Amino acid sequence: MKRVVYISGSIVVSVVLIALFVYLTEGKHIPVLQPTGEVAEAQRNLFIFTASLSALVVLPVFALLAYISITFREGNTKAAYRPDWSGNTLLEAIWWGIPILIIGVLAVVTYQTSHSLDPYKELEGGKPVEVQVVALRWKWLFIYPEHHVATLNQAYIPNERPVRFTMTANAPMSAFWIPSLGSQVYAMNGMHSQLNLKGKQAGTYTGYTTNINGEGYAKMTFETNVVDQAKFNAWVDEARQSPNTMDRSMYEQLSQPKSITDKQTYRLADDQLFAIISSTFSHSHSSNGGH
Repeated sequence: MKRVVYISGSIVVSVVLIALFVYLTEGKHIPVLQPTGEVAEAQRNLFIFTASLSALVVLPVFALLAYISITFREGNTKAAYRPDWSGNTLLEAIWWGIPILIIGVLAVVTYQTSHSLDPYKELEGGKPVEVQVVALRWKWLFIYPEHHVATLNQAYIPNERPVRFTMTANAPMSAFWIPSLGSQVYAMNGMHSQLNLKGKQAGTYTGYTTNINGEGYAKMTFETNVVDQAKFNAWVDEARQSPNTMDRSMYEQLSQPKSITDKQTYRLADDQLFAIISSTFSHSHSSNGGH
């Protein structure tokens, strides 16, 4: 009777947990599991593959744990008692061989995807759009040198076209991440990092910093608008008519922690602003004895 209770209880608990998961996730958008970018989609598939492969070990282990606990419990007098049993070659081969095979497969997959999903690797689909990103306290500045515009806390990128983000920071180290599109890359003072992404579905997606970097960390988000090429071109034309100008003076204002934090659009006065920002920090850091 107790055995029936144990088994029934386990089934009920499992069903309740599954039902609770379905209830909590119903209608929810989970970017890493519902990607809209080429890179994020490949990462999602990799996650599912590796999780499924790992389940080949994890699930049998937990099943055996339940079986052994129930079968060889103190109260079960029917369990076979074999104190002189020293081992089983077949079982040893199974529980050593399968994990070794799985680790071997994961090693090959890790090697391949480390190259195929390299954030510096350019994506197919035409000439990439150049977007320069500066992590400030606690906001994001996007510079489009080829289009002569800039934005604050919002980015526009054309759908189905590669985008090359080049990043630096004039603030504590930040981590640039758009979960729906893929890959997290750090933005650091005096250094450049790069990230290549491509959207596959028009929409508005939230970007974050995932590196705790101070007082405004929790609100350091930005809006990523993936639009078709025609709408992107129209946005560029409109942005070029903005009354706001992005020059050294405006940048110095934005670099202050308590300055503007709302979404803004600017005409870009100097296409070399990103290089100036990087070199200014590097020279300042060197003059202070940095390496």
